[in-house]
Amino acid sequence: MDHLPTLCSTSGNLMAQEEMVAEEEIVPVKNTFESIWLIDAQTVMVPVKGTFEADFQHRFGTWNNGYEDFYGVFASSNIRLGAEYVPLDRLQVGIGFTKFNNLIDVWGKYAILRQMKGGGSAVTLDYYVNAAVDTREEKNTLFEEPSDRWSFFHQVMVARKFSDKFSLQLSGNLSWFNFKEHHTDGEGLDIGQDSKAFFSASAIARYKVSNALAIIAEYDQPITDQEFFDPESNLSFGLELTTSAHAFQLFIGNFQSLVPQYNHTYNSNSFGDNQILIGFNITRLWNF
Repeated sequence: MDHLPTLCSTSGNLMAQEEMVAEEEIVPVKNTFESIWLIDAQTVMVPVKGTFEADFQHRFGTWNNGYEDFYGVFASSNIRLGAEYVPLDRLQVGIGFTKFNNLIDVWGKYAILRQMKGGGSAVTLDYYVNAAVDTREEKNTLFEEPSDRWSFFHQVMVARKFSDKFSLQLSGNLSWFNFKEHHTDGEGLDIGQDSKAFFSASAIARYKVSNALAIIAEYDQPITDQEFFDPESNLSFGLELTTSAHAFQLFIGNFQSLVPQYNHTYNSNSFGDNQILIGFNITRLWNF
């Protein structure tokens, strides 16, 4: 009987320790990706509440002309300047200004589920939406109504961090354009237009070589079969360098538009035909 208090005390301590370990382990998995961008794709990452971010994205011209334009470096390039903020836990909003078509885009992303360590969800699930407006002067466009200038992109992203080194994300995408150009035959008669809705699928991956360096890759596959124009798929891969507040990505690929619905619906660059370009992304975070 003298041992009973000791045994009870030991049992109680063990149960308390097990509960503490369980509580400590059931937490969100950190840093599935290091940046909200991976090449041309949004990731499931939503920084902590109060985070402000600035982005600079640049895509050179395709290198198929060789030395004539120094492998695309001196060809027509595309640039996007972006800014984002996290006003609420799990919610990020942003705005961007793109050189091609003088596009202004606004977007939002919400983390519906988070991958948990020690229990709970095995994946992170995000919903992302983008709305872009073409602000070119009227004389340079075919738009008849102001609403024709608008386009939209919806994306459902599922990601998992499989280890400290490897993360994978898959997504289903819907691009929508209020305006699609009408096509005519040789006599000038209207023969129709492509669908305003366009479906595609995407995959991105990151493999960390060290704490600061990672190998990154992206693939985007068109799904909708269009009658007049079928976009090319995208293949991109490169390197990512990160610090606690910066991310720098340098890569090659064949997307150039920088706004997702334009990339997925109107990409005419073919990786197989050497219509490849060099791109880079730079991001900077501040916490308030």
